[in-house]
Amino acid sequence: MWDDRERRGLNAVLESGKWWYGEKVREFEEAFAAFQKGKYCVTTSSGTTALETCLLALNIGAGDEVIVPAYTFMATASAVMRVGARPVFADVNPDNYCVAPDSVAAVITPRTKAIMPVHFAGMMADMDRLGRIARKHKLLIVEDACHAWGTIWKGAGGTGVVGAGTIGDCGCFSFQASKNITAGEGGAILTNDEKLANICRSYANCGRNANTPWYQHFLMGSNLRLTEFHAAILLAQLSRMPKHTAKREENAKLLNKWLREIPGLYPVPDDKRVKPRSYHLYCIRFEPKEFGCSRSLLIKAAQAEGLALVPGYPMPLYKQPMFVDRPGYKNICLPGTEKLCDESALWFRHFLLLGTESDMRDIAKIFCKIHAHASELTA
Repeated sequence: MWDDRERRGLNAVLESGKWWYGEKVREFEEAFAAFQKGKYCVTTSSGTTALETCLLALNIGAGDEVIVPAYTFMATASAVMRVGARPVFADVNPDNYCVAPDSVAAVITPRTKAIMPVHFAGMMADMDRLGRIARKHKLLIVEDACHAWGTIWKGAGGTGVVGAGTIGDCGCFSFQASKNITAGEGGAILTNDEKLANICRSYANCGRNANTPWYQHFLMGSNLRLTEFHAAILLAQLSRMPKHTAKREENAKLLNKWLREIPGLYPVPDDKRVKPRSYHLYCIRFEPKEFGCSRSLLIKAAQAEGLALVPGYPMPLYKQPMFVDRPGYKNICLPGTEKLCDESALWFRHFLLLGTESDMRDIAKIFCKIHAHASELTA
């Protein structure tokens, strides 16, 4: 979605003649840090490069292990491999799609250096329990918050109110085209550690340091910079985020109420510690035997009714081609993840939650209609 705010911002950059990594980038970084209740923001070219930059800045590399959920986009794991470390897969809770703390604790070894929880679809992983695990084992936490712009965590007995991405050592965000706030591409790193922020910025800006000669390079950095055009779009996008987040939450609350009345449909439950919640995806745990038909038949029928329902990731990350032939990944079976991939995951995307109450009723009616005729469905 866009309007004159994006046009004015882009034209202002165009006409200024200053297109590269300047005032607009700094303005967005300050605005986004404040929006997420963090101290420091470093923009990058993507959410993927944000993750890679954080790992490098935390000195994670060859010989280290990083625990990641097996149900997530490939970049969570590939970022670990890109810095020479080894991703170790933990299971997820199929009720909320987020990494299960007990599974994280079970795969810690002497080589474990960090935990990388994913705040899937805008719902936050249990940062209270993960924080305790990390402190006990002296582990770093890198939050993959690429779905969690504006999500707030009220943990630690209700005394702490912090933004996603600001609880661990650092957190990463994506502004890719499918995201709730987008400039087509782009990413960001948040941290409350000034030294870590400076190291991340150096890695993203060709290894330069602040206030040093231009052609002095202190780290083996890369060019991961955001442009002024991207920043102008993101500033405009950020301005409508609070209104959109509230609307998505309002509509999700209606859907949760209506869909829970249908056997076999279990929307992701609320967590009193998460408010607001960004809803990058609306996710459901689907139980075929209770509903009366297979997931594939439900999806086919829903799509025929005009609802862009999808089954989510087709396989756990450890079954992706890049892992199946690698030592150590052949005999993994994580039941929560397997359940979501095989039969239980259902998603639709965030923009549907910007509709009207009537639209939400239509979505609920589609599920009711399919449930009523589930026994009649054929492939």
